[in-house]
Formats: sequence, C-alpha cells, structure tokens
Amino acid sequence: MGLLDGKVALITGAGGGLGEAYAKLFAREGAAVVVNDRGGPRDGSGSDLSMAEQVVAAITAEGGRAVANAADISTMAGGQSVFADAIRHFGRADILVNNAGILRDQTFAKSNEADWDKVIQVHLKGTFCCTLPVFRWMRENGGGVIVNTSSTSGLIGNFGQSNYGAAKGGIWGLSNVLAIEGSKYNIRVWTLAPGALTRMTADLPRYKENPGAALTPEGIAPAVLYMVSDLSGDQTGKVLGVSGARGVREMRMMEMEGWKPPSSAWRPEDIAAHAGEIFFSEADITKSARRF
Repeated sequence: MGLLDGKVALITGAGGGLGEAYAKLFAREGAAVVVNDRGGPRDGSGSDLSMAEQVVAAITAEGGRAVANAADISTMAGGQSVFADAIRHFGRADILVNNAGILRDQTFAKSNEADWDKVIQVHLKGTFCCTLPVFRWMRENGGGVIVNTSSTSGLIGNFGQSNYGAAKGGIWGLSNVLAIEGSKYNIRVWTLAPGALTRMTADLPRYKENPGAALTPEGIAPAVLYMVSDLSGDQTGKVLGVSGARGVREMRMMEMEGWKPPSSAWRPEDIAAHAGEIFFSEADITKSARRF
C-alpha cells in the first residue's frame, strides 16, 4: 500500500531533474501522474515532448499510471491544459507541484527587459496559471495539497539572480495567501526551497566547487512526498528547505519585538536611539534557527 494510493498528482517541469524524481516516486507510491514538460534547454527556448514521454514510459514500465503534457505553463491555456489532462485521464486533481522553471542569470546592471519578463512569466505567472484551475477544483471537491517551488535566491538572495530571486520571492508571497484562503477548504499549501544538483544548477559556483555536498533530485523527492502525503497531517503555510548543506528544515520570516513610539510625533533620531529593540543582533539568532 502506497502513501498516495488513489491520488492524482500534477507536476510541472517533470521531464527531468527534480520534477522527474517527484513523478517517479509519487507513481511508486500509488499516484497517477500528469508529467508536464516542454523540454528544451534551461533558458526556456524550444520545446520537446519526448522528455515528458520518456518519464511516462519509465513510470508505466514499472506498472504505474502517467500521461505526458507539453503545454506552456506560463500561459492560462497551458495551465488549463495540465489540469484538463488530469481530469480527462484520471478524474481528479489531488496534488499539484509547481516545479517548472528556467534560468537567465546575469548581474542586475546587465539585465534586460526580455530576460526579466521571461523568468517572471515562467516562474511566477506559471505558478498562477497552473494553480488557479486546480485550486478552484480542490475548493469544490474536498481539498488537496499544493507545493510551490521557491528558492533561497528569493528568500535570502543570490548574486546574479535578480530576475529569478524576484520570481521566487513572489511565489513565497503567493503561497502565504493561498494557505490562508485555502484553509477552510482543506487545501494545504507548502513552499519548497530545494537545493539539488541538476542541469539547472550544475554550473553554479557552490556546486562546481563542491559537487559532493549537493543532493541529487532523488534526495529531495522524499521530502516532497512527505509534504503531499498524510504524513504531514494538517500542516500548511510552511516553507521547507531541503539541501545537502543544511538537510531538511523549516524556514520562516522572523520579527523583532520592536519599539512602539509613544505618539505619532517621532523622528528618525528616535529609531537610531532604539535600534537595539528594532533590529536583530547576532545574539538574537539561535544556533538552530537562522534568520532570513
């Protein structure tokens, strides 16, 4: 008996890397899977359905159920297509993992509008496009689980990834709202910040310098299985970071007690005088909880 018996999972960007690992593990645990992937290089140019079809072939060869979808998830029609395939082939949409993404890295000073728009469109708008029809179905059919993929680039920051970081930070904000709005409908929403060695990350300095420290996609997948299964209970609105360097941990915004002015007539000098109450110091950050 599998952890996802009777469930239907929709996974974007599942033709390789993290999404492929999720799809195969979910199928082994009993889920029917819609494998979405346009194929092509990591900058988002081109398309190739064969990547999704190869994953489907591997799943069905093991006795699982899956269908390939090559829709462009950064469009409303594409998001609807992924959802429609789930309903058409399997009749349900219990789990959604928004994983698809592209990279067009460069320093902010060298940025251009086209690359900015494309990265935002695929990551942030793509998450919206795929989530909207699924969220509406879950709301009317007893709930479900949505996992949105953010990144430490958006939660903390990373050199040369202003477009990517902005998109991933936006996904975190979207997830927070979805968790609030979905709670009364039994829709659980997670944010995932994975760190794995894939074709998307292979040339990042931290992985080139120390590839042995990075998790494989198969090392990330069990954490995502936990998130979408009943093992995680009624948890929602949480960010789970998973990486080789720091393992599995919850990440969250921290807030100081702060200083409340006695009246509205206060000056910037007052902020300076009460800086110890307003800003974090290293002593405020415990060994087990890292501020971000």
